[in-house]
Amino acid sequence: MAKNKGGSTVQAVTQLVKPIVEGLGLRLWDVRLVKEGAMMYLRIFIDKDEGVMIDDCEAVSRAIDAPLDELDPVDGEYTLEVCSPGIERELIKDEHFEEFIGADVMIKMIRPIDGIGREFCGKLKAYDRPNVTIEDHSGENEVTFSKKDAVYIKLDDFD
Repeated sequence: MAKNKGGSTVQAVTQLVKPIVEGLGLRLWDVRLVKEGAMMYLRIFIDKDEGVMIDDCEAVSRAIDAPLDELDPVDGEYTLEVCSPGIERELIKDEHFEEFIGADVMIKMIRPIDGIGREFCGKLKAYDRPNVTIEDHSGENEVTFSKKDAVYIKLDDFD
């Protein structure tokens, strides 16, 4: 069993699958290892400008199956899922925020922001790692907060 020394499972899987996904003409959006109930899921999120189809997910799944078996990144059993990040995709990585400056987003905060609350929408005005600036839809008010203080930041309307 070849375990990844000094790095996380997600990092090891990302390094393994990214060139495979890109070789199929797709972008790797995210990799997540999550436990739901008694099951572990390794989720590979893929994307492309025209939208992800089931055939894309199947092609990636077939292409990464053997390399993942060889890497053996997860202790115990897990279910592999290859999917689209969806229309209301969560912005996670720096490049996600940079790509979607000007886009409408929905935010849920860990703690409420005075005068705004825990959940609000607006336009992604700026991203200066780790700070996110959101402008309300009137264009008159802005709020800046640390990305780590948000439960999620998702696209509100994806073209």
